[in-house]
Amino acid sequence: MSATPILQIGTSRFLQAHVDLFVSEALRQGSAVGPVTVVQTSGDPGRSARLAALSAKEGYEVQVRGVEGGQLIETQTRVTSVARTLSLPGDLDRVRDVVVNEARIILSNTADAGFRPCEADCRTTFDQAMSYPAKLTWLLYQRFRESGAGIQIMPTELVPHNGEVLRDLVFGIADLYPAVFRNWLESDVIWVNSLVDRIVSEPLEPAGAVAEPYAFWAIEDQPGLLVPCSHPDVRVVPSLEPFETLKLFILNLGHTYLVSRWLAEVTLKRHKFVRDMLADPEAAADLEDLYTREVVPGFAAHGRKDEAAAYVETTLDRFKNPFLDHKLADIAQNHAEKIERRIGAFLTWARQANASFSAPRLDAISAASAKVRML
Repeated sequence: MSATPILQIGTSRFLQAHVDLFVSEALRQGSAVGPVTVVQTSGDPGRSARLAALSAKEGYEVQVRGVEGGQLIETQTRVTSVARTLSLPGDLDRVRDVVVNEARIILSNTADAGFRPCEADCRTTFDQAMSYPAKLTWLLYQRFRESGAGIQIMPTELVPHNGEVLRDLVFGIADLYPAVFRNWLESDVIWVNSLVDRIVSEPLEPAGAVAEPYAFWAIEDQPGLLVPCSHPDVRVVPSLEPFETLKLFILNLGHTYLVSRWLAEVTLKRHKFVRDMLADPEAAADLEDLYTREVVPGFAAHGRKDEAAAYVETTLDRFKNPFLDHKLADIAQNHAEKIERRIGAFLTWARQANASFSAPRLDAISAASAKVRML
């Protein structure tokens, strides 16, 4: 098997229909750094069929369905960028070998709770119970010890400044290792902030997914940056902040607001998908009013009213996509963390520019969630 310069931590349907799809399309044009090794970190034997299908020679299917430029889009493509799949802890030695000898880029998407520290992180021997940052630290130490070659780390988790956040978590765990390892992490490892944006609503079995036409991957530029692939939906930008705040505080905040209502109000429980909520006149009007009265004014405080209003219109169209079965129950996973990172963070950001900023509905959701966490 040829070398795989991209190591991907995570098997989510999002990665299948975003990063892996981009790399697959770029490989056909000769404009990607190379194929991908995908690593499942959960060790779940029930996902063995998914792992096999991801790396099948014929690839797996991604269906793109929605409205783009006023036209209905329904296309299918085969993704063939995944050359190898491995699973932890069973394939630990092989994963270690890929990190030490093949990888030039390590990508990840470990969900909203993926960076959360845990008790096992205090060990320097590999433990399946470790958080992703601790597992990454262990793997990077193997590379440092055996080759010392530099490498690039590119998280795609929806965390502001995700590369810097992951870097700082790894730096803290690296204090358990020899000091020269920490020096190498600072000098020879490139930590990249990036932002991904695409609604991937449902999986296909045994692998693949259904996604909307809209797709975007913003990568923050820095010296030495290695872009995984050249693709129309991939942009290298001087700063992620404009894109990050729009997505996190409009699209993702809107999802979490809808789910907060869905969880709290019995009359909304009949709805299953995001598009169902947008087809409910009262729920749709409430969301649009929230954007108008509480969200766009927060952007206006930062001098960004017009771009926020335009992104709201795009977001509402995406939410209404008749083809996407975007389950409210899926969005509700890790709900407390999402409230903190999407709604709580928005309130803090808006009040940095306007201390008297008013957002009663968002404040109520944030306060209720904080109260539950304290119990």
